[in-house]
Amino acid sequence: MDMVTPVERPDQLLAALRDKLGAAAVLTGTDVPARNCNDWSASLPQTPRAVIRPLDAQGVTDAILTCRKAHLPFVPQGGLTGLCRGASPEAGWVAISLERMTGIEEIDRASMTMTVKAGTPLETIQKAADEAGFFFPLDLGSRGSCAIGGNLSTNAGGNRVIRYGMTRELVLGLEVVLPDGTIITNLNKLMKNNAGYDLKHLFIGSEGTLGIITRVVLKLFPKPRSTMAALCALKDYAAVIALLDAARSGLGPLLSAFEVMWPDYWDVITTRAGVKPPVAAGHGLYVLVEAQGTDESLDAPRFQSWLEELMKRGLLADAAVAQSLAQTQAFWRVRDICAEFGQVLGPHISYDIGLAVAQMDEFVTRCKAALANGIKGCESVYYGHIGDGNLHLVSWVTGLSVEQQPKEEMDAIIYGLVREMGGSVSAEHGIGTLKKKWLGHARSEAEIALMRTLKAALDPDHLLNPGKVI
Repeated sequence: MDMVTPVERPDQLLAALRDKLGAAAVLTGTDVPARNCNDWSASLPQTPRAVIRPLDAQGVTDAILTCRKAHLPFVPQGGLTGLCRGASPEAGWVAISLERMTGIEEIDRASMTMTVKAGTPLETIQKAADEAGFFFPLDLGSRGSCAIGGNLSTNAGGNRVIRYGMTRELVLGLEVVLPDGTIITNLNKLMKNNAGYDLKHLFIGSEGTLGIITRVVLKLFPKPRSTMAALCALKDYAAVIALLDAARSGLGPLLSAFEVMWPDYWDVITTRAGVKPPVAAGHGLYVLVEAQGTDESLDAPRFQSWLEELMKRGLLADAAVAQSLAQTQAFWRVRDICAEFGQVLGPHISYDIGLAVAQMDEFVTRCKAALANGIKGCESVYYGHIGDGNLHLVSWVTGLSVEQQPKEEMDAIIYGLVREMGGSVSAEHGIGTLKKKWLGHARSEAEIALMRTLKAALDPDHLLNPGKVI
């Protein structure tokens, strides 16, 4: 082995990589941008030793080989909108950022696919699909900032999972660079392809621990020609379950979203966030129902008559129906305002859990009481996608900074109850490092052992995003 000082050799190797890829591709020292030091989690930022910004898969390979020669851990980064430190570096690591690997490479109308670079923002993909006469259904509140590669790495969910599934259901092919620098290119467009293992699923949801995704083939869908939305007020959770059943049977494939908000959430957004409520306060729960179809002349009357029938049956205590795109967007504003809770509530801790739909309200009741009784001054609010088994909650103690919030105590109460009720500690945000301690609450020892076996097989030197997930 070449015996050089441990400080000298990494610096020399990074300088050589800068000469190869260009000055803008390798940033070190004071040139490292603050954005590359953390994701959107509330954890403390850590400055990486370098940020490498390749333009293609070969550049990613060059970056990986440089890190391997210098024995430097490296972490892939996209839009950095994650909430679990999955893409955050530790001090001394190298960040391999895909921020310059952006763009739509191809839209194949016959196959209804789009091939994109992994650093492309989700909103860019949505707009490109729309302009081409198609629809890409993945949708998150961070759509303008998050990158599609990060969406894949966390198997993002979002607002329309009930109809279109999680991100992995929207992907046909991948190009990925392995931890040893090998480029695997399988930009498959075939819906039916059973030729051996479907390797893309190894990397989707692995949070950048098994490989770095560089290009993606996405499924496109026919563009909806009609969108209907209603904000409904209901007496209790039994009525919510009945409404979900009625939506599934009465709207069928038109049902695209089913968002539920508990009264504490409604109180916060209407009294503290200044949202003008489409329906009055004082009800047991609130539900945003969205349906998308292909013929407005037929779909809108069908949606209206469906709601009227539910009103006649006494299932709905109140309801407001959107009469325009602006009103639909206003209804979604009620649900999406949670992205601004940092300004509305101040410092708080966000949670993303999975539970059986029938158990949601029981969890909310028990969790709210346990937090209030177990942590002095702890408040919490609850909301979520529900139709796909995903509940979100935020908890906080007023007057405390993010660092002072009793997160460990909150985690123990919330995730302990999740385990007791057979749920998941992460429905769509991933594990990263912030939930790593609690992975065993949702996965068996045998499952975690298999994850470690896969990690060791692909990354025996443990240099790619080490310490994340498992």
